[in-house]
Amino acid sequence: MNSCRKIDLDFFERAPVRYEAVVQVRATPEKIFDIFEDARAWTQWALPITRVDWTSPKPFGIGTTRTVTMSGGMVGEEEFCAWEYGKRMAFYFTRSNIPNVAAFGEDYHVRDLGDGRCEVKWVMAMDPTGFNKVIMPVTGPLMKFGLQFMLGSFRKYVEAQPDRAPVPQATPDMA
Repeated sequence: MNSCRKIDLDFFERAPVRYEAVVQVRATPEKIFDIFEDARAWTQWALPITRVDWTSPKPFGIGTTRTVTMSGGMVGEEEFCAWEYGKRMAFYFTRSNIPNVAAFGEDYHVRDLGDGRCEVKWVMAMDPTGFNKVIMPVTGPLMKFGLQFMLGSFRKYVEAQPDRAPVPQATPDMA
């Protein structure tokens, strides 16, 4: 495993390579984040991901860690640098066996549009080195297409999941 550079949230705006996709989803911000927290769900909509292991206990937040295994044996150890339940989460690789990547991160923004709909924006940002730096101009359009395709798969997956039952709130007369 190779160590990757720690990033801050500004990296998602100024990274040497950056891709962005946006989609509207018929779901609440809470439902979207419940699915983000579901390790198995990632394997259903993010094509390269074969396994997600949360290595920090709930409640998740800044500093939470997880390990993601991808097709081809690629592995990324991640740390979350943003976590606002229902609004935003972002992570970066702390270590990875993917060659020629100095820094890599993903940033997810969820904007409540009202009426049970949200806009989800996904930013993938990286600082490639070596061969990856050379091929990025060629593979960039494919990466952009893949990101938008996976976000479309995310929308379909979220919309196909049943809404969770509301949790009853305790009242004084329930005692």
